[in-house]
Amino acid sequence: MDARSPKTRDFESLKQRLVAALGEKAVLSDPEDMAPYLAEQRRRYQGAAPFVVRPTSTEEVATTVKLCREAAVPLVPQGGNTGLVGGGIPFAEDGTVLLSLGRMNKIRGVDATDYSITVEAGCILQQVQEAAAKLDRLFPLSLGAEGSCQIGGNLSTNAGGVHVLRYGNARDLVLGLEVVLPDGRVWDGLRALRKDNTGYALKHLFVGAEGTLGIITAACLKLFPRPAETEIAFVAVRDPAAAVELLGRARAATGDRVNAFELIPRIGLDFALKHVEDMEDPLTEANDWYVLVELASGRADGSLRESLEEFLSAAVEDGLVSDAALAANERQAQAFWAIREGIVEAQKFEGGSIKHDISVAVSKTPEFIARATELVQRMVPGIRPVPFGHVGDGNIHFNLSQPEGADREAYLTRWEEVNEAVHELVVEMGGSISAEHGIGYMKVAENARFKSPVELDLMRAVKQALDPDNLMNPGRVIDL
Repeated sequence: MDARSPKTRDFESLKQRLVAALGEKAVLSDPEDMAPYLAEQRRRYQGAAPFVVRPTSTEEVATTVKLCREAAVPLVPQGGNTGLVGGGIPFAEDGTVLLSLGRMNKIRGVDATDYSITVEAGCILQQVQEAAAKLDRLFPLSLGAEGSCQIGGNLSTNAGGVHVLRYGNARDLVLGLEVVLPDGRVWDGLRALRKDNTGYALKHLFVGAEGTLGIITAACLKLFPRPAETEIAFVAVRDPAAAVELLGRARAATGDRVNAFELIPRIGLDFALKHVEDMEDPLTEANDWYVLVELASGRADGSLRESLEEFLSAAVEDGLVSDAALAANERQAQAFWAIREGIVEAQKFEGGSIKHDISVAVSKTPEFIARATELVQRMVPGIRPVPFGHVGDGNIHFNLSQPEGADREAYLTRWEEVNEAVHELVVEMGGSISAEHGIGYMKVAENARFKSPVELDLMRAVKQALDPDNLMNPGRVIDL
């Protein structure tokens, strides 16, 4: 392969060939038209590309890959552009073309008997959920960005969300994939099989690979029965340790019907009450810590509500819980969830926020929160930790709002320093520096610091075997 530099690549000729093959609507080169694809939502990265390619079929993706390969031009695949680590943003110095999957948005089929749905990569997550619901089935992946993120990006980043505790990550929801490989060939692995023990599980190479090994163009996904009864409670707990104990009790008392178990600190609730419209405190007295508990069952006989009341009453008696509000209707349930989502939105109004997406063993989350809080408070006096999120699966979003009155830009210059210290603690505790957001561009160096040489060698061997010319999302996940 001709390893030309960005300056010597003939982008104009490549664009003309792509327009001839895919049509004028498939290639955007006007700066105004390209702008939405090139800005990362947190504004940490501003991208640049000679043009954006928007194929409408797997065949057109394969054609794009082949033509770019012939021209020695790398590709950056992009879904809904809701990522948080710069994985889908092209940079001028790389000379990469951006390939958007948004026009590949067909539901190819839903099989209620097989409990499966086959969708193209550009389908919005909410669209997939709604297609399943029409046949009285559930697609359980649920994220704050589900109204705009795309299933191809969800799979490429192995997205998590609020229902991992019960249903697993995106990886656990995949039956089969269709993937365009770096040489332009198409691997058709769209099989709706629960059992296929015929060798390497190739689908798992591409889930979580962030487009560095190939481009997911379609997926066959697992569906589940829709819950007949759902119960939600907003619960004040003594501390994070009490939250973890309550989780175990909830799982045992309900026959493991806990859908979600989200930790909320008082500071996060205060931020939401202050900055998000129509937000109300569910409880009469302020507490330091809360959990949002969601239970679901296939039986609508009231037993779930009874189980919820029983284990919460016992927890009150034992000093784990001081108060709780049980949702009386759907409107109140949505209001409880709005608090959880409002924490994310509200933090931006409190100035700069240094963010971490980490995981440790569930049993270690209280220790991590305590040690990490003490660590960052020593580093930055007045810093305001906002540890929240999926305590049910050990994934804590350890976000750090700037000290009140501090200079935002000066505070954010310490991002890498603080990240490094927090990540060292995470790894010391046997955790991961990226629980659900991926590595992308932002965490490549950090990932290399903490992974063992054996792991890095294995990852490089896979990358070099499938993409020897490093044309698939180069500079993401791992450096060669």
